[in-house]
Amino acid sequence: MKKLTFLPFYFFVLLLASCELDSYDKGDGEYSQMQADFAELTVNSEKQGVSILTDEGEQLTLTTPVTAKWLQRPDTVYRAIVYYNKVETDHAELLALGQMAVLQPVEHYRFKEQPQDPLGVETMWLTKNKKYINLGLLLKNGQVGDEEGTHALALCSDTVLLNKDQTRTAHYRLLHSQGNAPEYYTNRRYVSILIPQEERPDSIRLTIQTYNGRVEKRFALQ
Repeated sequence: MKKLTFLPFYFFVLLLASCELDSYDKGDGEYSQMQADFAELTVNSEKQGVSILTDEGEQLTLTTPVTAKWLQRPDTVYRAIVYYNKVETDHAELLALGQMAVLQPVEHYRFKEQPQDPLGVETMWLTKNKKYINLGLLLKNGQVGDEEGTHALALCSDTVLLNKDQTRTAHYRLLHSQGNAPEYYTNRRYVSILIPQEERPDSIRLTIQTYNGRVEKRFALQ
């Protein structure tokens, strides 16, 4: 069985830039029928992406295997943002590909520091298969020398509470360090939270510190 690859840091997960297209043809060109999805990308023994499983549950084989510098492990599955044309019922022509950062909950006592610098939250939703929670974040940034400032993210698991109806709710907090990044402009970035499959809770309550105060959202998994 192929193993899903995520970024397994106990402290902070560096946020990865999403993939962008240089141009978009609104007519009958290469991008006119383009679709964009979050997906799991299956990689073969040659470190080539060969198929995608979208968050809507659609399995598509790529017409041409794809390679990228961050596809470093053979026979595994990566989380990705994919731009593609669907050319047949079960095939897709990949146009662009970007790695998507994945957070998994880490017990609160494993963190030496728990920064909660504010950020913006544009959207958050549970995927159709209830495997991920997707977050659309707005990060303020600026140049530090010749490069952009670096943010860091992690997911802190505070507790799992037993409710009166005997269901279990996991309480998570999004940790965010602004680091050395100035706040001159805003970048949109997408991140996925991988929901535990072992000892899976019945619901998740996620807390995020934003510029407008603390935001909490509950996700029912049953």
